[in-house]
Amino acid sequence: MAETFTFQAEIQQLLDILVHSLYTERDIFLRELISNASDALNRAQFEQLTNRDMLDPDVELVVRIRPDENAGTLTISDSGIGMTRDDLVNNLGVIARSGAKAFLQKLQESSGSASVLQDVIGQFGVGFYSVFMVADKVRVVSRSHNADELAYAWESTGGSTFTLELAERDRRGTDVIVYLKDDAKDYLQPWKLKDIIRRHSDYIAFPIYVGDDAEPTNKQTAIWRQDPKEVTPEQYTDFYKMLTLDWEAPLHRLHIRADVPLQFYALLYIPAGAERNMLSLRTEPGLKLYARKVLIQEYSTDLLPDYLQFVQGVVDSEDLPLNVSRESVQANRIMVNLKKTITGRVLADLKRLAQKNRDEYLKIYAAFGRFIKQGVAVSPVDRTDIEPLLFFNSTRSENPDQLFSLDEYVERLAANQEDIYYVMADDFYTASRSPHLDAFRQRGVEVLYFTDPVDAFMLMGLPDYKGRKLRNVDEADIDLSSVGAVTGDDTPAHDPLPDEPFTALRDRFAAVLGDRVRDVRASQTLTNSPARLVSAEDGAARNLFRVNRLLDRDVELPVKILELNPRHPLMHNLSSILAGQPDNPLVNVVVEQVFETALLQDGIHPDPASMADRLTLLMQAATGTPASDLDVKP
Repeated sequence: MAETFTFQAEIQQLLDILVHSLYTERDIFLRELISNASDALNRAQFEQLTNRDMLDPDVELVVRIRPDENAGTLTISDSGIGMTRDDLVNNLGVIARSGAKAFLQKLQESSGSASVLQDVIGQFGVGFYSVFMVADKVRVVSRSHNADELAYAWESTGGSTFTLELAERDRRGTDVIVYLKDDAKDYLQPWKLKDIIRRHSDYIAFPIYVGDDAEPTNKQTAIWRQDPKEVTPEQYTDFYKMLTLDWEAPLHRLHIRADVPLQFYALLYIPAGAERNMLSLRTEPGLKLYARKVLIQEYSTDLLPDYLQFVQGVVDSEDLPLNVSRESVQANRIMVNLKKTITGRVLADLKRLAQKNRDEYLKIYAAFGRFIKQGVAVSPVDRTDIEPLLFFNSTRSENPDQLFSLDEYVERLAANQEDIYYVMADDFYTASRSPHLDAFRQRGVEVLYFTDPVDAFMLMGLPDYKGRKLRNVDEADIDLSSVGAVTGDDTPAHDPLPDEPFTALRDRFAAVLGDRVRDVRASQTLTNSPARLVSAEDGAARNLFRVNRLLDRDVELPVKILELNPRHPLMHNLSSILAGQPDNPLVNVVVEQVFETALLQDGIHPDPASMADRLTLLMQAATGTPASDLDVKP
């Protein structure tokens, strides 16, 4: 007797969308069912190699598609791993496995357009349900590879429920019986089925037979084993889309055929973007690992370091034993050598691309630069290979799209310049306005902009480059007196404040700010800015604040040295007020604002919105409100 189950709410909503949508590309239902069959066959193939107790261990691994015009049905059969009763419930009726909720959220964000349906139908594991675009009813009959399991049938009309009952099936595998809608009967034509298979499933590794054909429709080509000269760009792209279900073409590909030190084949892709990669069906990082064309791991994370886990693709080794368990594969010495070789090839290819086709490389860098930068810190052994892949904005250009390599920076060092200088900020424009740059611009010394949150983490593994120390421009002891040459008129607009007035001003800043600053002193480098915060700590300690913030940890604001520009008009004005009206409430307000502006310019202000009330007071004063009438809180 059949049991009746109710779909979860999100799946009901999903089915309603698919059943009632006028879908422009209904062919993909067949691609999805064949893809599911291929996955089942891959799992069965692995079991055949490691488990001789499975049901039908010697049965041929195939997909058979049988149209029946009289019954109006299309049956997609496989001899794969099969499903138990619980598998049918969990795979076809439970949201945790289907990804329906994520699909619906994506669809809602795009206003439910048909084009989005077409693009993302396979990306959330909801591919099976696409069959309801062409079906009035679907019946799935499956028998598990476990010899003591019975066959069961799952059935649904695309409504709110599905049924389960015992069924008859002599052999291991699954039949998906599609009862076609009247307007979908063209899918009973063998020529149409073959055309869809050749377009979408030609690279499936198992034979796909249509009707009573003696020859498979698909090529079953392991494209990664072909000579790259024999593969067209269209074939590469088609395989990528089939592999990842990402319908945007990849940014780059790398086809490797190697005999030494190991014999292996690899076809690797870099997706168009990190976000797209996360939304694709292959949500986990890792490459497909084959041993002599047999899939032994769907997501192998042992073939590339973590910082390259955005790379998609397949690796097929002749040197891996077929009957090895997954656990021993991961610990196998061959895997260590394989990882080292593939990582070296990927980094060398990216370096070649950065040198020969910068525009193409920078597209990759824009999408995955954060991963590459992390590699500097987490993989010291690869640091030398990663360094040529790093690009940054700098004071060299006012164009935020123009990036420079570390080598290019070194080639342009100013006279007597020994170190590499950088400024840290939240974005390009904030960096370009940093008060720390005054002295560097004055002497024609280039400064790199580190504006990515991960840059602070990167610096933990990049203290120097080719023997030149990387130094933050906020370091307290930087001396540029012999570096470069002063450009333009370096005569200051104002004379510096005399010692006594400046000491009074300095003491007032120190009293107001207290232990929020380590010291207050005169700046020897500022020209256009009234103040800046400088660090006395070494680089590692100085960057710890930004690293902890990146990791979303509790952080304490670093205590720095406040340098005041004794030549700046603001300091002259403030000194005059202090001398004539030491109790003027505006003095402390300006002191606070100078300090917090410096925090903001360094990108470390914990709460910029808190300055709003103080700025309002300053605007009131600037527009004529007497200081005595200002509502200044102590």
